[in-house]
Amino acid sequence: MDFLGLAGKRFVVTGVANKKSVAWHVHKQLRECGAEVIHVVRSAERKAQLESALAPSPVYVCDVEKPEEIAALGDTLATHGPLDGLVHSIAFANFSKGLRPFDETERADFLQAIDISCYSLVALARALKPHFARDASVVTISISSTTIAAESYGYMAPIKAALDSAVVFLAKSFSTTTSVRFNAVKAGPLKTSASAGIPGYLDNYLYAEGATLRHAALKTEEVASTAVFLLSPRSSGINGQGLVVDAGMGFNFFDREIVKRFNAGGSGS
Repeated sequence: MDFLGLAGKRFVVTGVANKKSVAWHVHKQLRECGAEVIHVVRSAERKAQLESALAPSPVYVCDVEKPEEIAALGDTLATHGPLDGLVHSIAFANFSKGLRPFDETERADFLQAIDISCYSLVALARALKPHFARDASVVTISISSTTIAAESYGYMAPIKAALDSAVVFLAKSFSTTTSVRFNAVKAGPLKTSASAGIPGYLDNYLYAEGATLRHAALKTEEVASTAVFLLSPRSSGINGQGLVVDAGMGFNFFDREIVKRFNAGGSGS
């Protein structure tokens, strides 16, 4: 039984980097549901690395920092017929100089990060708008909290806050002429190749693992499953929302075992 109603539907998935990425698991689950997947990656090199693993899904290249490539992508995807949804799993931040205090964030780095990680959703949605099915679903991947000042995430939390806001404004904007929905999956810390490039991320990941209610780390496929649900007609009543997927970490900071370990380390008084 096709409970999610995804069989035969057609989705564009951006951002597959490798088999650890959220986008990879979304691809895998959509295929298992009988959906058609069209991939968009950032470079010809990435396409060459992944094309055989993603087959028979077609793979296209689009550098979202280049408006002309986004426009061309819209024209290319039009040949596939109506699109039932888009998964936006794109993020980038320049940590080449290591982590620095937020007030020392370079203007160029911040603007590049918001262009790639946030504005790309707006630009892609606009380019694909003529080709979306009337009730298509757009899902982006955000983070569980943009107000907890995790130093190891650098300046990306404000970037993701902008992404969360863009979801709401896109939902409103598209609602004037379509029934296309926009939602975000707000994921807790994950063990992915992208996160491995963030200085000091591992310590926060290990803390998050202990802070979940189940005391076990959030799995990438769990985040992907939520995205797939949001793509499906079963989530038709959800629009302009951010669904937190963090295994309860966000309200478990005063867990007895965490407090005990803190005090045992001599940091409390």
